[in-house]
Amino acid sequence: MTDTLERRPLGRTGRTIPVLALGCVTFGREIGEEDSYRVMDYAIEKGLNFFDTAEGYGGGNSRTLRRDSLGIDDEREKTGEMHSSEMVVGRWLKKTGVRNDITLMTKFNSGGTAENVHRALRDSLERLGTDHVDIYKLHRPYPETPMDETLGALAEEVSAGRAEVIGCSQHSGGQLREALEISRTHGYPRFEIAQPGYNLGMRNDEKDMLPLCIKEGLAVTPFSPLGAGFFTGKYTPNRADVPKGTRFDIMPQHINIYFNDRNFRIVDRLRSKATELGVPMTRLAMAWTISNPAITTILVGAREPAHIDNALEAYKMGMDEDLRAEMSAWGDDVD
Repeated sequence: MTDTLERRPLGRTGRTIPVLALGCVTFGREIGEEDSYRVMDYAIEKGLNFFDTAEGYGGGNSRTLRRDSLGIDDEREKTGEMHSSEMVVGRWLKKTGVRNDITLMTKFNSGGTAENVHRALRDSLERLGTDHVDIYKLHRPYPETPMDETLGALAEEVSAGRAEVIGCSQHSGGQLREALEISRTHGYPRFEIAQPGYNLGMRNDEKDMLPLCIKEGLAVTPFSPLGAGFFTGKYTPNRADVPKGTRFDIMPQHINIYFNDRNFRIVDRLRSKATELGVPMTRLAMAWTISNPAITTILVGAREPAHIDNALEAYKMGMDEDLRAEMSAWGDDVD
């Protein structure tokens, strides 16, 4: 590892994580295995030794995946091998032997029953080729299952050493508050890390979720700091013009989240400000997200090493309070 990144607290665990982490959502879905290996190699070289994956990440989740371009043959698709980036990460870990140098985080998205928590983690560990994960998260809320059942199962996994720290993703402030209270009441390990979506166009969690994380001392590791690539400026309001191979082409459900007049006007202002400052739009948008004091670590969903470089430059660039306030106001008057 040639670079050292600033490290910040992982909740109240006494452990730390780097300010930038590698999001492995692209592996097997947007890039093939060899390209994924190059991205992971580069991440380690640059100090991003915190990897985020999930049982639900992979080519099988994309209705428009071009298998030929990713080098995925029919037999591998039948076996489900490319349905999860966990397998790509697991094979890379075996090849490189760096498991003990990685903070490894995965998530389950298949339900919150105790039976499923145990099954999902067992399967993830098998795909990852490891006997434990450093962080295990609910990928989303599971309101159909009582939260105390889910937390009780997670407590058993922590006690068994198969998961060291637990957390949540895409939870509201109210849902996180409920989970923390249940953990206090039952003496369960509590959530130490939260993963909301956060970027210039996705800011609802500023009102409740992020202040709660600060108050309770949770690490915050948001996904989509560039709005799944929306704030790169590559898209137009014409949905028929979505560039082939981009995130919105491969995962078209993102279109309904970001394609609206408000967000396209924010993109216009972002482009103008980036030109004025002489920096890339992506770097400016990323720096805005990183500069929120509630944020611990940014997840960088990279398809190539250059995406990691952009995140590093955004972190080094920083952002003063006046510029951040100006950019934060862009969403206030464009509805």
